[in-house]
Amino acid sequence: MIDLYTWNTPNGRKVSILLEELNVPYTAHAIDIATGAQMAPAFLAISPNNKIPAIRDQETGVTLMESGAILIYLAEKHGQFLPPEQRIEIYEWLMWQMAGFGPMLGQAHHFLKYNRGASDYAEERYGAEARRLYGVLDRRLEGRDYIVNDYSIADMACWPWVSRYEWQDIDLRDFPNVRRWYQAIAARPAVQRGYHVPDHVNEIPEG
Repeated sequence: MIDLYTWNTPNGRKVSILLEELNVPYTAHAIDIATGAQMAPAFLAISPNNKIPAIRDQETGVTLMESGAILIYLAEKHGQFLPPEQRIEIYEWLMWQMAGFGPMLGQAHHFLKYNRGASDYAEERYGAEARRLYGVLDRRLEGRDYIVNDYSIADMACWPWVSRYEWQDIDLRDFPNVRRWYQAIAARPAVQRGYHVPDHVNEIPEG
């Protein structure tokens, strides 16, 4: 049994999607970051950086923070979505998401959705960087069904961030390979279940 401490964010959804794809038992614990629940001492003991998601593996006793580390841990433990022959490329694109795609799109959310008008410079900067990163992903998906040959944790890491394309002022029709990939993954039953953890906030955007 896995205890998943999470909220309705792209980083949280990465892990709930993987758990659904793995079909392993888990309990989701809602950590409402809007009310500061991530600052509670009990959560700090599991996630020293006060960020979701985090897990506790009751079988092994492992507690783990950081979504990328959690994806690797679970994929390795269950022997799925991280095939040895593709491991290095999957790590490459997972790190791309962790270091660039996620953080930069997060800044786009901050300035383009939540604080529009606060800074023209920030809106231009992070809007342009969002479009650049979508271009990188679009070129990568040219002639590919998934980011690294087979469906993997690299796709699960990137997809929830793309699901907020509207927050980033992105029109997926401008990135046809990303749009095709996004819609194919959105059709997966496990993704649909994992998206709505810990609760249902909105339908998955159609793309």
